[in-house]
Amino acid sequence: MVGILIVSHSKKAAEGIYELAVQMAGEDHRVLAVGGMEDGSIGTDAIRIKEGIEKTNDGDGVVLLADLGSGILSSQMAIDLLEEDIAVEIADAPILEGAVSAAVQAAIGGTLKEVLEAAELAKQISKLE
Repeated sequence: MVGILIVSHSKKAAEGIYELAVQMAGEDHRVLAVGGMEDGSIGTDAIRIKEGIEKTNDGDGVVLLADLGSGILSSQMAIDLLEEDIAVEIADAPILEGAVSAAVQAAIGGTLKEVLEAAELAKQISKLE
């Protein structure tokens, strides 16, 4: 099953997005949130993101969603630090809507490509008609 990794500068934000994603997809799926720094401050840490990738991967790959530009940079660094070959895709998607969409697609058995596409389609969702 494709893993979903939520990366935010804020631990509380990451946990809230995680909570919504697993509410929709179910807790038995590989969804993990990495938020803030280890000391609780705001920021992102490539080592913690790398560990999150490794924890969410079960062989089918990981779709990663990040909140801000430096979260993307830290995520790219984390991918470079991986010692094993794990297929990781960073979604160009809104973190909340993308995480929920990706988690649902992963829960129904979507491939890495399908889960990534589901996350990225969230950019097109209009909240107002």
